[in-house]
Amino acid sequence: MAMFKAEKPRAFSHQYIYVDERKEKLAKIEENAKRDLGMLPPKEFSPEDIRGKFVEATTHLKRRKESGRKPLTYGALLVAIGILCFVLHYLVTGELTF
Repeated sequence: MAMFKAEKPRAFSHQYIYVDERKEKLAKIEENAKRDLGMLPPKEFSPEDIRGKFVEATTHLKRRKESGRKPLTYGALLVAIGILCFVLHYLVTGELTF
């Protein structure tokens, strides 16, 4: 069946080798402090500043993102709704047939 199903190439993942994250974080803190003191002009608003902030603020979304777990699919939700409808029908009518 390999003739009809083409495999996708491996995704490109570039990781920096010579990056000092601590230094970049300290520079960002220093820049924010200078802006707060008025030594630098205020920063312009950009949508990139907000991107990802809501996920970082909530712990359950952060944990789900780190674990790589995905939410339920539509198929699983439809099966669960079907089972719940069957249970509700049984509770209302008392019969196991539809």
